[in-house]
Amino acid sequence: MAAIGVLALGALVATILGSFRALSYIAALLIVGVVASSSIERGSRELDLAPYRGLVALLSATFLAGVTAIWLLWTPGQTEYAYVFGIPQATLTYLVLIWLVPLVGAILYSLRFPAIGSDRIVDEIMKRARSAQEGRRLPLTPDRTVREGDD
Repeated sequence: MAAIGVLALGALVATILGSFRALSYIAALLIVGVVASSSIERGSRELDLAPYRGLVALLSATFLAGVTAIWLLWTPGQTEYAYVFGIPQATLTYLVLIWLVPLVGAILYSLRFPAIGSDRIVDEIMKRARSAQEGRRLPLTPDRTVREGDD
């Protein structure tokens, strides 16, 4: 979470300085950082990205490639554009690398998940969760002691 705070502060500084190229890269990293931190499984370590390392890496790569391509194909004040499929190249790059590729990746992952997250794996996760909770007094659970007068 500290890294997200540092990125947010960096975005503010880049905005104040008017460095929009740096701001776009920092914003891309900030988005990826928020997505990555929201999918962290808190275990024995504070930061465990192991199950999502590939997804976060691909998302980072597509965002950084998209931002780099936009800045290579477009400059502020530009009035003439090269078109592909009737769309300016920078806009097409933005649509493909920052929107379509992550969207297709998420759809493919969701279609592939049933093969990855089979019933056997889910049962194993549930068994580990139950064994971790045994013997603990958890909040909002009914007290299972026998009271006087109860038959």
